[in-house]
Amino acid sequence: MQIFNLTLKQMLMMFVLILVGFILRKKTDISENAGTTMAKLETFVFTPALLLFTQMTKCTVETFKENASLILYGFVIVMGAIALAYPLSRCFVRKKENSPENEYKRNIYKYALTFGNYGFMGNFIILGVWGNEFFYKYSLFTLMVGLLCNSWGLYVLVPKEENASLKENLKKGLLTPPTIALFVGVLFGLLNLTQFVPQFIISAFDSAGNCQGPVAMLLAGFVIGGYNFKDLISNKKVYAVTFLRLIVIPAVIMLILKLCGASDELMTLALITFATPLGLNTIVFPAAYGGDTKTGAAMAMVSHTLSVITIPVMYLIFIVLI
Repeated sequence: MQIFNLTLKQMLMMFVLILVGFILRKKTDISENAGTTMAKLETFVFTPALLLFTQMTKCTVETFKENASLILYGFVIVMGAIALAYPLSRCFVRKKENSPENEYKRNIYKYALTFGNYGFMGNFIILGVWGNEFFYKYSLFTLMVGLLCNSWGLYVLVPKEENASLKENLKKGLLTPPTIALFVGVLFGLLNLTQFVPQFIISAFDSAGNCQGPVAMLLAGFVIGGYNFKDLISNKKVYAVTFLRLIVIPAVIMLILKLCGASDELMTLALITFATPLGLNTIVFPAAYGGDTKTGAAMAMVSHTLSVITIPVMYLIFIVLI
């Protein structure tokens, strides 16, 4: 129950930070460019620093051997989520409604049903509740999730006339700053090169990494605050996809893992990865290419708000009680 209480506390902290970001956007004259700046800091500084610090200080030949199987588990589960997202997405935009616009909307639902905010929010929860030791395992478990998010996820979110091939997107996914930082950190850890890195640099990575979670939550609130609140809560489909995103899909994953005799550790990693709310990519990518952002913004707002309740409850049910 102690872990459940810590999880609930962390979710409430997350909600407060999102609310602060929302108020900053609505009630102050902070430039809209502030959101872009925060997003770039997250992508190019804070998240890479967090992954570098964790892998450089926690990854050894022994710990990597013990936890390498988590990479495979993460890959298998996310592929299952992708396979499930295809038929489910047709429930929100029916096949008979075929058109480029509706196909694009269907792709937004595919992404939303596959990926939660496993990065920014997942990192925030794992670090706040379990700390760096467990975050090392979480980073390995979400390695393939991240690669697919930045390849297949980008492929479906960007309008087809602007999109590169899936193969090209996969290459891009391997070259994102967080992915590069993770691989560099693993290399330094396995080869024991961290001993040659000055301590002040390692401390700088640690300090920058600690900013990742709070800034990510402020960013979520800031982006959502840029939309009309009434418009966002009026879309009934958003509540259905949020129910699937936060409860049904993670519950199915948990039950399958339980039937397969998975450990509580693996189930916790999977739960935090797949029970988190919708991230901001369904806003950021479509906005960059002139696509629809309102659907993604509505799903992000509703799912982030409700996740404060659903994540602790899901943890209580599937990890603590069952």
